[in-house]
Amino acid sequence: MTESITSASDKIWSGRFAEPVSDLVKRYTASVFFDRRMWRQDIRGSLAHARMLARQGILAAADLAAIESGMASITNEIEAGTFHWNLDDEDVHLNIEKRLTALVGDAGKRLHTGRSRNDQVATDIRLWLRDSIDEIDGLLRAMQAALLNMAEAHADTPLPGFTHLQVAQPVTFGHHLLAYFEMLRRDRERFADCRKRVNRLPLGAAALAGTTFPIDRESVAHELGFESVCENSLDAVSDRDFAIEFCGAAALVMTHISRFSEELILWMSPRVGFIDLADRFCTGSSIMPQKKNPDVPELARGKTGRVFGHLMGLLTLMKGQPLAYNKDNQEDKEPLFDTADTLMDTLRIFAELVPGIRVKPEAMAAALRQGYATATDLADYLVKKGLPFRDAHEAVARAVRACEIRGCDLADLSVDALREFSPLIADDVHSVLTVAGSLAARDHLGGTAPNQVRAAIVRSRARL
Repeated sequence: MTESITSASDKIWSGRFAEPVSDLVKRYTASVFFDRRMWRQDIRGSLAHARMLARQGILAAADLAAIESGMASITNEIEAGTFHWNLDDEDVHLNIEKRLTALVGDAGKRLHTGRSRNDQVATDIRLWLRDSIDEIDGLLRAMQAALLNMAEAHADTPLPGFTHLQVAQPVTFGHHLLAYFEMLRRDRERFADCRKRVNRLPLGAAALAGTTFPIDRESVAHELGFESVCENSLDAVSDRDFAIEFCGAAALVMTHISRFSEELILWMSPRVGFIDLADRFCTGSSIMPQKKNPDVPELARGKTGRVFGHLMGLLTLMKGQPLAYNKDNQEDKEPLFDTADTLMDTLRIFAELVPGIRVKPEAMAAALRQGYATATDLADYLVKKGLPFRDAHEAVARAVRACEIRGCDLADLSVDALREFSPLIADDVHSVLTVAGSLAARDHLGGTAPNQVRAAIVRSRARL
């Protein structure tokens, strides 16, 4: 679709001024370059407003018919790429209104009765953001589904669980992936909750004080799918809490994806070698022929900072504004739009990246043999034999230190050698020192036992 932006004259408010606005100011204050993406929402809101005016006897039926016909023509023009966006008309709202007036005459001039651009833009943003949240929820769900499929395939695959990036205890790769499923589940809950506050209608607040016309805000809210109306006109036009809240929820999603990205990057390193990513998600080097770089996770990790910046930018934008609407609020759209775009692009690519992960179980198993991952199991074994936990902890710590000196694993020690650290150790001790035994022992809700991982997958699929 090709579009152009032209400049004309005769501002809608030009009667108040003795000289025209300078070209520099026009470019500095115009938002049509970026807010025209809300054109569908603007037309939806205008049509709902016009129909309400007609129902209330404020707008003639003939004028409503003309407005509906004109808006249909404008929709066709924008979709065909023949609509001319005019810099002089500043924003998406005036561009559409000017074109409507050119098409249908005075009926177009009557459309703005009982409203202001202040409540109009607030409505458009909420409509646009509501649509975006619905799309994001579907993308989050797609990534969750990809994680579930991979987790199911590796419900039994042992993986070192880490704390402080040191081998801690055995988990399964499936259990590890389900942790990210849970993060995304909370993300979906946050967006669903945010949507409730987005989904309140500002239209009818007019510039800041309401209108003298007998409007019916509730009917407009119903037509546009809003759950309620903003109940204070000053707050309705000046509030951007919903945009900040959206960016906060988006920042948390990106935090989770960045954490996952960091692990993918570490796991793909030849020094770790737990996984490989499909070639289509990697790039090479301009000088080193052997390189296969995990650029997608690295860039997602970088784009997370971009989204954080937008959140801080919006908070800073709002912190010093008096009531009601101020031109500062024009600066809300670009960070909001870019946050949504960045998040959606990232989720789309990760939903495709996850199924392309090639797991290397042998490397995971080898890593488990290096970090005394079953030491806690030995401590638990001693506790079950009657030794206080702190004493058991001390005994196993001494056993680990001895293994480090000998260059072996706990499972490599004989029963007699282990009994040097506690007389409670018996012939059954080696059953708790295996990775499989360690995994199976954690057989409770939320545990890493393979059967618990499979049960969690069943529950998770039901939630999806």
